[in-house]
Amino acid sequence: MALTSTPGPRATRAPRTTQAPHAPRASREADGLAVASFVLGLLGLLVMNILLGPAAIVMACLALARSTARRGRALLGLALGVADLVVLAVLVTVNGTVSWSFGG
Repeated sequence: MALTSTPGPRATRAPRTTQAPHAPRASREADGLAVASFVLGLLGLLVMNILLGPAAIVMACLALARSTARRGRALLGLALGVADLVVLAVLVTVNGTVSWSFGG
């Protein structure tokens, strides 16, 4: 006499996938962070790079951590934020000040 197991009612059902109720909202926020990091990084090359550079880096890291659909834009924001800090370091080295100087 062989024992055979018959699948119960749970085994015949398709696996149920659950998503967080705020998943689309989180993705939209991550995409917004990616765009904001790109814009702030770009603006930081022109003005206020001491503030906008680190802000762009933080926003880009948050967007990448939240798996944004705009990964390329977040990476560009990260690169521009780092470039802002490099420009700041060059200005401090050349001028000895944090401010821009267009005069001779």
